[in-house]
Amino acid sequence: MRDTNSRVLVAALGVAGATVLAAAWVAQAGPSEAVPAPARKPAPIVGQTSVPDPKLPPPLVSMDIAHASDQGPKGVNITIDDGPDPVWTPKVLQVLEANGVRATFCMVGTQAQAHPDLVKAVVAAGHALCDHSVSHDTTMDKKSRELQAKEITEAERMITNASGGVEPLYYRAPGGAFTPYSRQLAASRGMRPLGWNVDSKDFEKPGADAMVETVKNQISQGPTVLFHDAGGDRGQTVEALRRILPWLKEQGYGFGFPVR
Repeated sequence: MRDTNSRVLVAALGVAGATVLAAAWVAQAGPSEAVPAPARKPAPIVGQTSVPDPKLPPPLVSMDIAHASDQGPKGVNITIDDGPDPVWTPKVLQVLEANGVRATFCMVGTQAQAHPDLVKAVVAAGHALCDHSVSHDTTMDKKSRELQAKEITEAERMITNASGGVEPLYYRAPGGAFTPYSRQLAASRGMRPLGWNVDSKDFEKPGADAMVETVKNQISQGPTVLFHDAGGDRGQTVEALRRILPWLKEQGYGFGFPVR
């Protein structure tokens, strides 16, 4: 069994094709650009215990979708998707630092490759990395196993290279489009499949007030909260985080990482 801190990367799957796919989504979307909200499946709240496929490598971590916090019943997992972004990731990092909060950044492979300095900044601040695929294809569950494998392993390689060798600990399927195959493949590489319990809906830009109320009203449903730091103007997200993090502390919550 390999050490998850020094896994052998699979790098022969071809970056060029993945980069072409990514061009349809990735964005360096400016603050004024309208970015359509992606199709989003509810992340399963209860991960059924899965029987591993003997044709795949055995899982190194659970292949069930994680929701719980390593800080226990009063733990909250802040998760930040789709970056890193040169405008918004630094602002998110500033808010997290000001509140003493560690988060999990679910990074798109091409974004990580384009902004290795930001990936390193995320790691240096004590946050965790999560593989969010190469091209953010929210129909991954409808694609071939070969494409799923390419999306997962290439993004893992891109993120690890950009970080200077720190590997992602989780895999979050774009839009929650997991399959038993993608979950086992990720788990076989030491990446726990990661879901969410509370969707802030920040991709819809409902306003910071609405995001804050969503988190306040739904945090009792589970600890893992979904925000974004890329895909357009994330000013509302930054403001919502600035307001919701102190409130969560006042309610007695602590901040941690998803269980592995």
